[in-house]
Formats: sequence, C-alpha cells, structure tokens
Amino acid sequence: PLQEGIDDSSYEEIFLPVMRSIMDKYQPSAVVLQCGADSLAGDRLGVFNLSIKAHGSCVKFFKDYDVPLLVLGGGGYVIRNVARCWTYETAVLTNTEVPNDLPWSEYWHYYAPSYQLHAELRGKDWSYRENMNGRAELQALQSRVLEHVGKLAGAPSVQMKR
Repeated sequence: PLQEGIDDSSYEEIFLPVMRSIMDKYQPSAVVLQCGADSLAGDRLGVFNLSIKAHGSCVKFFKDYDVPLLVLGGGGYVIRNVARCWTYETAVLTNTEVPNDLPWSEYWHYYAPSYQLHAELRGKDWSYRENMNGRAELQALQSRVLEHVGKLAGAPSVQMKR
C-alpha cells in the first residue's frame, strides 16, 4: 500500500509503530528478517528512496527486541549499494562501528566517486522519485493497519512433544 518514493522519515513513521504493534501482539520467540536492498534509493527495480542508515535502523529495531534473529539478504539491483547496505547492517547486528570511508580493495573503483559507506545512492543517471506518500495518507494507512492488528488473535503456538 506504500506509494513510490517513500523517504526515510515517512517510512520510519509507519514502520516503527506497526512493527512494534505486531511484535507486542505476537511476542515471537524468534524473528526471520528479510532485508531486501531494493528499497534503497536509486535501485534499478525498487521505487523507494531509503538510505542505508534508515534500512539499518529497521534491523536495529528488531535486534533491540533481543530475540533470536535470522537476517537474510535478497533484492537490490545496484550491487555497490547492496554491499554498502549489508555491510552497515552487519555492523549494526554485531555492535561494530565502521568508518564511513571505505578501505581500499581491488573493488574500490565500484564505490566512486564518494568511496563512502553512506554515500548518495542515486547515480547521476537516475531520476529522483518524488515521495508520493502524503502525511495524511500514511496516518490513515497506519490507523487501518493498527486496527487490523488489534483484531488479530496472537499467533497460535504448537506444543513440541518428544
């Protein structure tokens, strides 16, 4: 239901309360998180405008619940941005500070012209997608989703027998 061009602040505004509600409702004993990087700005197939930091903040949100977390990759069609994203998310998951300046490697030239982890993700040949998600529409969507979540029973559990 999200429209093209959603940016960091708009995404986090809807992501955090919805995911918090789902986590509180289901109280999972583990989470599988699929971190497709096609939501990053400048992706060849994706239509969102998320930064690597915003993508990582979603990972941190689940990490902070302190339940077992299986993080999977997937999606992302600008390989240099996928590598940046997964590097940052790995750092988030391992509580590791990583410098913004990338170290030299045989692949260094792929990260031109900034050679930075948190670089401008849209190449000069990519057009910027305007955020088509108005504040009122996002608030209405959030209200509807939270209302539906409130009506759900908690996740069923199955007792394991030996």
